[in-house]
Amino acid sequence: MKKLLYISGILTFFVLMSFMYVDFFSSMTKVDYIDGSKTLKFTTKMNTNHISDAIKINPSTAGFEAEVKKYVNNNFDVFVNGSPKTITFTGSQVSGETVWVYFETGSVSDINTLKIKNTILLSAFPKQVNIVSVAYKGSQKVMNFQRGKEVNEVAF
Repeated sequence: MKKLLYISGILTFFVLMSFMYVDFFSSMTKVDYIDGSKTLKFTTKMNTNHISDAIKINPSTAGFEAEVKKYVNNNFDVFVNGSPKTITFTGSQVSGETVWVYFETGSVSDINTLKIKNTILLSAFPKQVNIVSVAYKGSQKVMNFQRGKEVNEVAF
């Protein structure tokens, strides 16, 4: 009887723990190669509260987009075939709990290697995970970034 009471107590503890609030820290970036314009287009999805906390500005203020642009430019680097590429911010959109950020880099004729440094939200949130999915000429590659692994490279 004591053993049954002990086991049911442990099970109750785990059931109650499963209802605890756990904040998940992640960003997702989709990279598409546009062959006609020789451009890599980036679409990044982040949590509104997380990016707002990181850049210390309310998302409903007029300066939010400018701060997001500055933040992305400082925390995302792209290298194609070993050469650094300049990213151009093309816009952002706040949609409830999500911020969509759009940027691109041009003059990309062929990709043998794509190296990305992605430190978005890594300094603000120790458990942050950034996922980048790259579509290039029918091939799909996925890269993961976190503290201690801020740079990743794929070959095509």
